[in-house]
Amino acid sequence: MSTHTATVAWTRGEDIFTDGKYNRVHSIAFDGGAQIMGSPAPAVVRPPLSDPAGVDPEEMLVASASACHMLFFLDFARRAGHVVDSYSDAATGRMDKDDRGRTAIVEVVLKPVISFSGDNIPDAAGIALLHHQAHEACFVANSLRCDVRVEG
Repeated sequence: MSTHTATVAWTRGEDIFTDGKYNRVHSIAFDGGAQIMGSPAPAVVRPPLSDPAGVDPEEMLVASASACHMLFFLDFARRAGHVVDSYSDAATGRMDKDDRGRTAIVEVVLKPVISFSGDNIPDAAGIALLHHQAHEACFVANSLRCDVRVEG
């Protein structure tokens, strides 16, 4: 169907590698030209070997699930004749041991706040249906083993 690329690049620099005290900050470039600084989560690798300002893989996974859900929600809302003025999501991902005993993101919780305008504002049941449709269609949620829930 389609292929998606990201280029992750890291160099050792002057750090000694074999002692384990090397910096793990790296760059991530996406096929459209966007580039961000990547880093392990400071809870996993302590600074200065990581950089809290960098985006860690776990954050990218949570953001990816949130953005995918949002994009489908917006499309289904448009198709239903609703006007969405804003959509904001303070999504979280919880890391723990999974059912295989491996450390993993075991739950992603989406907490969208959405505002509508116009004559066709959906009620709570309509919003729940839009979230259900978005969740069923979301490529990222369909790719994850963990639970992806919508609250609010």
